[in-house]
Amino acid sequence: MKKKTAIILVSPSGLPVASVLQKELEQSTVYTTAPVEGCTQIDHIAAFVEQNFTEFSTFIFIGAMGICVRSIAPCLGHKHTDPAVINVDSTGKYVVSVLSGHVGGANELTRHVASVLGAEPVITTQSDNSGLWALDLLPSLYHWAAEPFGASMNQLIAAFVNGEPTALLLEVRDAGTSYLERTLPPHVHVCYRYEDIQVADVGLIIAVTPRIYAADVPVLYFRPKVLHLGMGCRKEAHPQGVSEYIKEELVKSGLSPLSVVSLSTIDLKKEEPLLADLQQSFGVNELHIYSGEELNEVAVPHPSEKVDTVTGTSSVAEASAILASGGGALCLEKQKGVFTENSHFTFAVAMDSGACRGGHIEIVGAGPGDPDLISVKGRHFLEEADLILYAGSLVPRELTYCAKKGATVRSSASLALEEQFALMKEFYDRGQLVVRLHTGDPCIYGAIQEQMAFFDQYGMRYHITPGISSFQAAAAALQSQFTIPEKVQTIILTRGEGRTPMPDKEKLHLLARSQSTMCIFLSAGVVDQVQAELLQHYPPTTPVAACYHLTWKDERIYRGELQNLASIVKENNLTLTTMIVVGDAIDNREGLSKLYSHKFTHLFRKGTEGDAK
Repeated sequence: MKKKTAIILVSPSGLPVASVLQKELEQSTVYTTAPVEGCTQIDHIAAFVEQNFTEFSTFIFIGAMGICVRSIAPCLGHKHTDPAVINVDSTGKYVVSVLSGHVGGANELTRHVASVLGAEPVITTQSDNSGLWALDLLPSLYHWAAEPFGASMNQLIAAFVNGEPTALLLEVRDAGTSYLERTLPPHVHVCYRYEDIQVADVGLIIAVTPRIYAADVPVLYFRPKVLHLGMGCRKEAHPQGVSEYIKEELVKSGLSPLSVVSLSTIDLKKEEPLLADLQQSFGVNELHIYSGEELNEVAVPHPSEKVDTVTGTSSVAEASAILASGGGALCLEKQKGVFTENSHFTFAVAMDSGACRGGHIEIVGAGPGDPDLISVKGRHFLEEADLILYAGSLVPRELTYCAKKGATVRSSASLALEEQFALMKEFYDRGQLVVRLHTGDPCIYGAIQEQMAFFDQYGMRYHITPGISSFQAAAAALQSQFTIPEKVQTIILTRGEGRTPMPDKEKLHLLARSQSTMCIFLSAGVVDQVQAELLQHYPPTTPVAACYHLTWKDERIYRGELQNLASIVKENNLTLTTMIVVGDAIDNREGLSKLYSHKFTHLFRKGTEGDAK
């Protein structure tokens, strides 16, 4: 795939701008007709563009717009194949999207380059300027396939941009549908069943669904990859015509072949020519091969004694489709096909369980307390939730102020565990979204294990959105890096032994032997014991910090030495919501990370600074 960028320097006065962009944009080269150090010299701009128009994914002209336009004019083809072209004036004040708008990436690049230069982006695409969805970009963003019906793609886009009353049909749930729900334009109303659409009142339907409907108005289908195709066959079944037959049967059943995401079967069939042919024909990379024992664990509507005799399991097509879908429901039960005497085959289709619009529970990490420290994804779930059940004694209610109108917001502080389960299951069984909001990050003393066991027991779908932990908030508040080169490279997250016993191998005095940076949760009430155990291995003058209600409005932080830790906690009446931090990393400014040595700058040039960290 082409990813190279040609920066065309029209005049040497734009060199500072070109140099900045070359450093910021990977695989970019500066071309100019003048002999300029650090640039590649060319004879003629227009000739260079004509010869290399299909070789680059991006052209950035720095100079007069007229030269840019005249240079690319003879080369123009189609917006789906032309490279992105933008023009920057030589002072770096304006960045103009010239060619291939949002389809070719020019609009996005314009914003990027403008942000690099501190310039003003100039974009004329109507959907971008009006804040409407870029319908032709949604498939690539969310791994959908676009399928227009009743009009061309351009006609459907024009109708949408011009404000045609539009029904948005969402029959699955994924990141893309969540985005559409959050950003609904005024002329669009959302429906979750086709039967709820008042077809006479709309001029356009946008449908995110694997299903096919006979509509009297134009439809722009977005086909999410949510169908799992399971198959079985006789040994060495001939593949000719089978994939076309299955696709036709899917369409007859109201399912789009474009939504097939995986192919699955039993391990006895993994080398069958038919399997390879189906994988190529449907264009799927996801292949699931199961043993007979795995398939036997799945309840299916059409078990077969004959199949059991041959394969050791009573179902291949249905069982493998269900397994591949994560336990989703069959939307097409087992079908049989025969083309020749030796080409017997069966197939079935299941809907991905994670994509079903129905009950869902999202366990969200609320962060340490400051409402602005929840993740963007976590905030989106709060905005969409039908029920928010938050840990009232630990999570500020302000975090729930973004709830949508009509949402139920409850604190779990006064509810027994059984009552919490009953409340969540009530909303879940109605097919609604439940957010269980936990302090910090749910994986650290989050008490979610027994909740997940309950969800598993009742087959309830759930997912975890991580959050910022209070130990990270402590590092920020203390303005300290908890790992120091050649001094401490380990952070221990633990707690003192109170009513909950600690495993013998995790006793505090044993962990203290490493003299790592230690972040101790939930231990203000046993601070005497904590101090005594730490002093067995840390020097008495080791820096400590007692951090109360980190990031809350009443946050308090007390620094001192380990030998005075108990006194600090008691004299300031600190409670269980106190994080105790111990170690020489607190306020340490000694040493210099080798990461920033000139010997290591190649890490950044390769774009691997994230790995280095």
